[in-house]
Amino acid sequence: MRLHIRSTVLTLAAAIAALAGTVAPTSAAPSTVTTTLREAIDALPVAAEDRTGYERTAFKHWVDADADGCNTRQEVLIAEAIEPPTVSGRCTISGGIWHSYYDDTDAQGARGLDIDHMVPLAEAWDSGASTWSAQERQDYANGLGDTRSLVAVSARENRSKADQDPSQWLPSDPGAHCRYIEEWTVVKSRWGLSADPGEVTALSDLAAGCRDTRITYAPAR
Repeated sequence: MRLHIRSTVLTLAAAIAALAGTVAPTSAAPSTVTTTLREAIDALPVAAEDRTGYERTAFKHWVDADADGCNTRQEVLIAEAIEPPTVSGRCTISGGIWHSYYDDTDAQGARGLDIDHMVPLAEAWDSGASTWSAQERQDYANGLGDTRSLVAVSARENRSKADQDPSQWLPSDPGAHCRYIEEWTVVKSRWGLSADPGEVTALSDLAAGCRDTRITYAPAR
């Protein structure tokens, strides 16, 4: 009798295992998203902005995340140089040439360059980052995971831009506008940030004059 019961249990276990093998696994979230510029703009959540409680210090930036001696600013400068600089000592950068695509100018030496957060920290806060953890805000402010998040540009362009969105400011070189709004849209999409109505209108109007190229990005959160 005991043998019969044990045999029955083993048979049931085998049947359950076989059935489990036929069940399709739950689909994992996609590691990348491929879309077009216009589709990405249309997919942005639309919401009014709210700057209540914003402080720049809420985003810890220019950290040395990989402990290699170079902080985020220095990492971007090294990566984006069109003529590599000399890097010495504690990541001291000298020489080198960079191209600031906002104003289509070349800069010799890094002194006249700023590292621009494509979507400014204040704009990110207004658009959803106010609810993030401190670590998420640090990750955003030091976003080396996608080259469109941070860009070396002339200091005058960066300071002219300040915390304005594309309805208020665009690069001084008209030839840069399509690239700029694509990168802006990618950053907002990657981080799940919203856009206000005026911003969406400006992005859509500008995108109408751009090729509707396919873009790919990996969600950051």
